[in-house]
Amino acid sequence: MRLSIDRLSSLSFRRPMEGLPTTTKNERRWRSKNLQTSKPSLLMAFFSCVAWLYVAGRLWQDAENRTLLANLLKKNIEQRPKVLTIEDKLMVLGCKDLERRIVEVEMDLTLAKSQGYLKHQLQQSESSSKRKLLAVIGVYTGFGSYLKRNTFRGSWMPRGDALKKLEERGVVIRFVIGRSANRGDSLDRHIDEENDKTKDFFILEDHEEAQEELPKKVKFFFSTAVQNWDAEFYIKVDDNIDLDLEGLIGLLERRRGQDGAYIGCMKSGKVVSEEGKLWYEPEWWKFGDEKSYFRHASGSLLILSKNLAQYINVNSASLKTYAHDDVSLGSWMMGVQATYVDDNRLCCSSIRQDKVCSVA
Repeated sequence: MRLSIDRLSSLSFRRPMEGLPTTTKNERRWRSKNLQTSKPSLLMAFFSCVAWLYVAGRLWQDAENRTLLANLLKKNIEQRPKVLTIEDKLMVLGCKDLERRIVEVEMDLTLAKSQGYLKHQLQQSESSSKRKLLAVIGVYTGFGSYLKRNTFRGSWMPRGDALKKLEERGVVIRFVIGRSANRGDSLDRHIDEENDKTKDFFILEDHEEAQEELPKKVKFFFSTAVQNWDAEFYIKVDDNIDLDLEGLIGLLERRRGQDGAYIGCMKSGKVVSEEGKLWYEPEWWKFGDEKSYFRHASGSLLILSKNLAQYINVNSASLKTYAHDDVSLGSWMMGVQATYVDDNRLCCSSIRQDKVCSVA
């Protein structure tokens, strides 16, 4: 009995142990089978991705090529020579003729600038048989200088018929003024009304009357004066100067026919570089380490011969201005063949008895 029990127990333990190796073999077969079937799938997926990327790249490249070809075709069509009509040919010939004329005018203008005046004399309103004026005198004035103007009219400056007789002698005198910043306002109207009565204004229509614009005013005065009057000399006078008119006329008569004359009370002086001080020069650094102005005529009274005034007129657009009008004018004269005439009789603050001007 005991023997049979031991046999049964040994059989029961042997069967599970015998089944274990069978299960392990099946698992190995399944795994190896899965591995064998997954490798081709992965390779197919990889090659599919590569093929898709290749096809997509070719399609993208083909699209760019089509765009490039379309642009080249469009450009070639636009550049294709057109059939010119007779009108087109005439237009081309006309443009070439116009271009030739422009070149000739530019050459004439270059020649005029090198000579300091226009090649052909400026046309004047007066007839050619009329005697050339001796001088045009421009007296600077402003909107608030009504009393000063009346003082001049009652002293050295003729008025009415006497002013006309002086012009018959060859001397024109005018008060020089620009226009208000607000064109047509009461300031402009008062000047127009005063000029209607006195007929002694020279109004610079393109100039804005202001203290800071004085350097530009001297450019506008000489440029406009030489276009309006044919004279031997053009004179700028400040509004605080009394003139010995007959003495000035005599001085000019003795110099009639002198070209390139730059006449005045010549001076130089220190350049003020400290901002806020009187006579401050913003571009002081251009005058060197010594900070001294070059030789120039005092702005109280200065005289230019006709060809120098014409030079300013021709080159006005490119002439540089500084803080002061007399310095600006002096810088323009340095670049031309001007004859500097230092006449002490034009030093208005001097004590000479024969001076032709004095500070009012």
